[in-house]
Amino acid sequence: MNPIEDFFISRKTVRKYDHSKSIEPALIAELVNAARMAPNTGNMQLYSVVVTTGADEIAALAREGHFNQPASAGAQALLTFCVDMRRFARWCGLNGTASGLGNLQGFVWSVMDTTIFAQQFVTLAELRGLGTCYLGTTTYNAEAIGRRLDLPQGVLPLITVSLGWPAEEGDRKQRLPLGAVLHFGRYADPTDDELAAIYRATEESPEARRFVEENGKPSLAHVFTEVRYPKESAETFSNIYKEEIIKAGIKI
Repeated sequence: MNPIEDFFISRKTVRKYDHSKSIEPALIAELVNAARMAPNTGNMQLYSVVVTTGADEIAALAREGHFNQPASAGAQALLTFCVDMRRFARWCGLNGTASGLGNLQGFVWSVMDTTIFAQQFVTLAELRGLGTCYLGTTTYNAEAIGRRLDLPQGVLPLITVSLGWPAEEGDRKQRLPLGAVLHFGRYADPTDDELAAIYRATEESPEARRFVEENGKPSLAHVFTEVRYPKESAETFSNIYKEEIIKAGIKI
């Protein structure tokens, strides 16, 4: 395995940060400068990122947007990666034409572009020795985050990454085996027995066994569907985010 492959195989999520060493704004700008060269749809670059630093600003954003989870409240910087259809639309308007992106396809392009941009930043940051953690709460609290960051219409928060110098080794989650995700030529739908085998190692991990025991559920699947990501919660946050999408001027 070459060093680049080894980096991706062994990378870990870091949720605790060492505040004895600061992150210079110039370093963040340098990483964003490289990350902005990520692939995107038609070179429209339908993304922006808002960087939050300073203890008070981070505390407020963590409280209002991320349920005060430790990886947000303890970050040295929070980066909110946003779908940004506004900049392109305004440029089109200045040239006497309309962007035509205020629809589902335009939104999908923006989501893809923003996600690739965010991941490119994360990889660059980790290669420089920084720790990162994706926060799964951005779309839950898009309105509060948008208000805190003064996001105008057409700019919608999508992904938040916490950033800092690691104060821990980090956490590497178990992944499904290669055969579960790799298909050549056509999709190979596994049999029930093959599907059970795919998830067996995940189900038998110490973390999974702890989740099942702590929540009193019959299986890890029940923990996912009844505790961590229940249908009712997903539908509630879907409706909330849908309202923000519509308010952003996107017709879905």
